[in-house]
Amino acid sequence: MRSARRWGVLAAGVAVVVALVASTGGTASTKQGGPIVIGWAFDAKGQMAPFDGPALATAKIRVKEVNAKGGVNGRMLRLDTCDTQNNNPARAKSCARRLLSNGADIIFTTCDVDFATPVVQEAINRGVLAISTCIGTDQMGPKRFGKTKGRLAFSFGNVAQDEGSAMAEYAYKRGWRTAGLGTNTLLVYFKNVVQAFEKRFTQLGGRIVAKENYATGANNVQTAVGRLNGRRADVYVTSTAFGELPAFVSGFRSLGNQTPILNSWAGDGTYWATKNPQVTNYYAVTYASVFGDDPNRTVRQLAKTVKAGTGGFVQGAGTIDGIVVAIKRAKGSTNGAALANQLEKFKKVPTLAGNVSFSKSLHSVFGRQYRVIRIQDNKGKVVGSVTAKVVPKI
Repeated sequence: MRSARRWGVLAAGVAVVVALVASTGGTASTKQGGPIVIGWAFDAKGQMAPFDGPALATAKIRVKEVNAKGGVNGRMLRLDTCDTQNNNPARAKSCARRLLSNGADIIFTTCDVDFATPVVQEAINRGVLAISTCIGTDQMGPKRFGKTKGRLAFSFGNVAQDEGSAMAEYAYKRGWRTAGLGTNTLLVYFKNVVQAFEKRFTQLGGRIVAKENYATGANNVQTAVGRLNGRRADVYVTSTAFGELPAFVSGFRSLGNQTPILNSWAGDGTYWATKNPQVTNYYAVTYASVFGDDPNRTVRQLAKTVKAGTGGFVQGAGTIDGIVVAIKRAKGSTNGAALANQLEKFKKVPTLAGNVSFSKSLHSVFGRQYRVIRIQDNKGKVVGSVTAKVVPKI
């Protein structure tokens, strides 16, 4: 935040203010000690709503708690929102522009990098930090958005390479030595998780016995399941959500195949579970348990308060924790470049959602501990935890 004296050349006051805002990517609120404004473009009722909604709910709770303690360096946090309406690209871009024009110092966006791109581009083109609570790909950063502007894009979600690696390590620890892979090709995240699983699983000594692809909306899940079912494996592995998740799981069970199924965070919760057949012998790695048995008492209470359906609910509060640390380390600045510089230095920074680490190349989290959830007869339970020892290159 710049001093009043620096702004004090009254003869050219308005021109100086406008010029400096443009050069720093800041807003009027950052200059005079007003609120720190977080603008959140989220999906209220579409495909990403089960992930965006709970995170937004816990972020609101955390913002109130931070403000009750005096804010950040004496400044209150303010959370503004805009519904992207199922992440319609035109609507998402419009949301970002509206939030920025209303003074957003930082922009939060949805949980998939493809859907988030219109919002991210609007923010970083103005020098504003763009954050997702749960994008799980290394493309949220320089890899997709460029070496310079991409420095302003981060996700507090776990990078897919780390998540897939953790899944592989858990599978191998369980004694599962052969795996059949089902890849949903809709999202980069889905594909990267399975690729990382394969890389790490084979490094550990595991063997891939079959690989099949399917895609959301293509009505080819059952074909993939049928082919995988024809090859015996110790575990079937995928990364998927939406309508393809219940179809994938129930497809095996309807064929009488009770082999364990292992999914990523995308397959957390039981909101998707079918009643006939019930979900059995199904595993997913996630941030936190929504089943009342998370090891962290605060997380358990928060899950109950917001009636969370997936473990990503904790990411809202956890991301606010991380942003607060970054602002404090930047000596109160909300300048995009200043915050990005601090985030790249994060090494096991504690948040409610676990320890957060970034690097100059990875702007999504790696090395965080995952909860492992097992769903049996449509009821979920924490059955372990795992932290990836290696982030494989894919």
